[in-house]
Amino acid sequence: MNVDELIAIDIHTHAEEPCGCHPDDGYDDFQAAMATYFKAPYEHPPTMVETAAYYREKKIGCVIFPVDAERETGFRRYANEEVAEIAAENSDIMIPFASIDPAKGKAGAREARRLIAEFGIKGFKFHPTMQGFYPNDRSAYVLYEAIAEAGAIALFHTGQTGVGSGMRGGMGMRMKYSNPIHLDDVAVDFPDMPIIMAHPSFPWQEEALAIAQHKPNVYIDMSGWSPKYFPPILVKYANSILRHKMLFGSDWPVIKPDRWLADFEKLEMKDEVRPLILKENARRLLKI
Repeated sequence: MNVDELIAIDIHTHAEEPCGCHPDDGYDDFQAAMATYFKAPYEHPPTMVETAAYYREKKIGCVIFPVDAERETGFRRYANEEVAEIAAENSDIMIPFASIDPAKGKAGAREARRLIAEFGIKGFKFHPTMQGFYPNDRSAYVLYEAIAEAGAIALFHTGQTGVGSGMRGGMGMRMKYSNPIHLDDVAVDFPDMPIIMAHPSFPWQEEALAIAQHKPNVYIDMSGWSPKYFPPILVKYANSILRHKMLFGSDWPVIKPDRWLADFEKLEMKDEVRPLILKENARRLLKI
């Protein structure tokens, strides 16, 4: 990856299995509801190869990951190994993260160590709402220990975006798990593990900003929302004391970088801050 030639690094993109793989577990219904909520212009999510082609054309690097939520949702997970292999074939544009349900305990920790050693995984995506756990639950710590000892990154969904929105009972997803305040404990107990809080953390934005300001190892990615909907306090902190902690993320495929970047251009953001958010902060965090 030639980072100097990239216009940005998208820290938050989703790997989705090719269409037609989930006729029996409700995954297609879930994706249709997500597409409706975000007004996403597709019938089925793009494959990783299609994703790579899009990002290559746009000259945007991307961190890409699956979500292992099969225990809570019943959706079969996209194998971490396959995601890593496709990312390796497109290493000029893709950086692979993995996803492991913390409920897998020591088996999950072993998988994490193997993925890091054998597949070059640089980080791990957690989705407390979909995976049904509090990030500061001590049962998850055995997995965090494996991530921390390797110097890898832990990225956590926070707040409410569009996941399960409008579906019966919110598709059984409980938003309480994604209150960012639970990550304060994780940041204390793993002070050298980089932690990314994904998304504007509605309705707990101030908690997220406080943690990112207080804990040196905590960052915020600005994915999942169009910048035109960012709360003013998020913009204020991004422009000032958290300018080195904010990361561009789109939440592909439900939000395309084109849309995010166009709305970001209209945001009242200092000229010297824009390149930090779009690329330089991620470059430093990812060590690329």
